[in-house]
Amino acid sequence: MKLAINGGKPVREKPFPAHITIGSEEKKEVMKVLDSGILSRYLGSWHEYFYGGPQVRALEEEWAEFFRVKHAVAVNSCTSGLICAVGATGVEPGEEIIVPPYTMSATATAPIIFNAVPVFADIDEDYFCINLDSIEKHITSRTRAIIVVNLFGQSYDAERINALAAKHGLYVIEDAAQAPAATNGGRFVGTLGSIGVYSLNFHKHIHCGEGGIIVTNDDHLADRVRLIRNHAEAVVEAKGSAAEVNMIGFNFRMQEIEAAIARCQLKKLPGFLEKRLAHVSYLEKALSDIPAIIAPKVREGCKHVYYVHACKFREEIAGVSRNQFVKAVAAELPPFELRESEGAKISSGYVKPLYLQPLFQNKRAYGTQGCPFTRPWYEGQVDYSKGICPVTERMHEKELFMHEFMVPSLRKADLDDVAAAFHKVWENRNELKPGV
Repeated sequence: MKLAINGGKPVREKPFPAHITIGSEEKKEVMKVLDSGILSRYLGSWHEYFYGGPQVRALEEEWAEFFRVKHAVAVNSCTSGLICAVGATGVEPGEEIIVPPYTMSATATAPIIFNAVPVFADIDEDYFCINLDSIEKHITSRTRAIIVVNLFGQSYDAERINALAAKHGLYVIEDAAQAPAATNGGRFVGTLGSIGVYSLNFHKHIHCGEGGIIVTNDDHLADRVRLIRNHAEAVVEAKGSAAEVNMIGFNFRMQEIEAAIARCQLKKLPGFLEKRLAHVSYLEKALSDIPAIIAPKVREGCKHVYYVHACKFREEIAGVSRNQFVKAVAAELPPFELRESEGAKISSGYVKPLYLQPLFQNKRAYGTQGCPFTRPWYEGQVDYSKGICPVTERMHEKELFMHEFMVPSLRKADLDDVAAAFHKVWENRNELKPGV
């Protein structure tokens, strides 16, 4: 059977059903907000409404209860949440924050907002999260915090990394954007470190268009992120917090409509996860006879929630490269409805390792003088050269691939088409060899 990439008939041409999580419940609650006339209750001054309106406060209470954490603080994006979290640690210009290179760029740029310098530690090749040994090698007297990313829905190595952080007096900031309701030892990811941040961006497990939630059990950190969220410099004097640092003005406030939608979405999260995990299990079983595909490992005692299904490919077994194989599978499958321009939702690698991006290669974030990387207040010599994180580079360039064919909107027949596409390419992979 000729492969579609070589002109054959694809396994499927009809688009997969759109992954839509918004329903009548959200529409009803949005109309209530519109009818109330209160689209935002925030004031950027020391006032009862400094902390937002009724929907925002209700979302924060419900999120804290669901995730069994003392404080939840709503913001307008996970990026904003990461900036708040970094600022709340009291980081100083010239200090360092250790970050992984395989993540969305905001994880690494949040420290730069405060003129701190991100230092990249490599990832685990089995779990794709930041690696303990690599972190330890990069700790210096300048290190203020570690940002761990619960990548693709998998928990970081919490027990050991938290112990290392405690030994050196460091904060652990969790980027849990891709891992809502993932667990480690029975505790929710995002609540394991000093402070955690979730995403409510449109393509996450649940969403309100744009949004984020910061969580912590630390009263001081919670107070600081609430200040940074909403024009801190305008209120610290009246509030009695004038001695605090990093109290500069941001507007990271979530609106009432977004909060109302997020409240509905939170109620749906367990059901969405149940379907997601069932689909992953079904596909892994269906693809288990393809020896070149290595299903993702799940850390012992943890629950993975699969933002994507990230697998490894062994080209030495297949006799063809990962890129060839993935492109061939993509040619056999259609896009999702409403995302037609994106093509089939399978890809090689994830993001380019962040330190290879121009910002870090040029060591220039603010102005033309190399700020913050080469300014007098930074006494280190940070290395962003290719090769500093060999596992990350190998995963990105040769081994890791991911797909989204486990979202809740899919049915068994859809999953069968996905499995058929993989098997067709595997059985006809000789067509992909050079010169054939």
